[in-house]
Amino acid sequence: MSSMERIYQIDQILGARPFATRADLLERLGVSWATLKRDIAYMRDRLNAPVVFDRSLGGYRFEKPEQQVGPQYELPGLWFTAEEIHALLTMQHLLSNLDTGGLLGPQIQPLLARLSGLLGAAENPVEEVRRRIRIQTVGAREFHLDHFQAVGSALLRRKRLVIRYHARGTDKLTEREVSPQRLNYYRDNWYLDAWCHLRNGLRAFSVDAIERVEILDKRAKDIADTRLDEVLGSGYGIFAGDQVSWAVLRFTPERARWVASERWHPKQQGQFLDDGSYELRVPYADNRELIMDIMKYGSDCQVIEPAELQTKVAEELQRGLMNYRG
Repeated sequence: MSSMERIYQIDQILGARPFATRADLLERLGVSWATLKRDIAYMRDRLNAPVVFDRSLGGYRFEKPEQQVGPQYELPGLWFTAEEIHALLTMQHLLSNLDTGGLLGPQIQPLLARLSGLLGAAENPVEEVRRRIRIQTVGAREFHLDHFQAVGSALLRRKRLVIRYHARGTDKLTEREVSPQRLNYYRDNWYLDAWCHLRNGLRAFSVDAIERVEILDKRAKDIADTRLDEVLGSGYGIFAGDQVSWAVLRFTPERARWVASERWHPKQQGQFLDDGSYELRVPYADNRELIMDIMKYGSDCQVIEPAELQTKVAEELQRGLMNYRG
């Protein structure tokens, strides 16, 4: 945490309560007493902060405005950490793209207004923040979430749904009765994790591929979180499956520095090898999404094992080459 971040935290702590003891501030900031003294001195001397130590209370507090003498106290223009600005802009982007008649309904616009207020606080007008900082997504589908409200309502009320679903991979329409378990926002798209009573198993459905939905007056089948994670979270990407294999991938030294900082899977394992290359191990139950990510790296990624994945990647590369020549 930088010194300015600590100063903002001290300002927030003292502004939110009548006083704060030295122990409270040290625990909250995680710094030494010497560092805290320097921060408070900087606030007083450089920023004209009305911080006083009240012996009767045994802690620090802000003087009341009518008691303050001298220049007005004001923090420098508010700024955010990289994580905070990304979170705020992502929330704003997400809320802006949701159907305002959907699950969140009239709450979206007030939330957007509050986010805009945060982004435009102090000396940073929100228009300037939007103009200077961008979050760009690649491969996100346009949302047409006509049934988001019904899906979300059934999910929270624990009711079953009948959906007509368009499977893009096979271009087939099926009607299914499902028990919704959770909504999952993954790679800029919404997915419904549900128990499919037609297939008698857990499935992930892209919400924008649901063409019709009906809420049934039947209690949804509940699946334990551990089982959901085991089937829908243990493999690679959005594809479900509890028969997990491990892929071993090796990246050239030229790509190793990038891949080493990427998150392919929560349970991934990686290490640099003596020649500077990077070996990455990831679990998968269905190889489709994994193959797409492997092929992005072309000759910079080598599949070490299993042999089945090696063969599949080679076939996809050959097919791509033949299509290019054709």
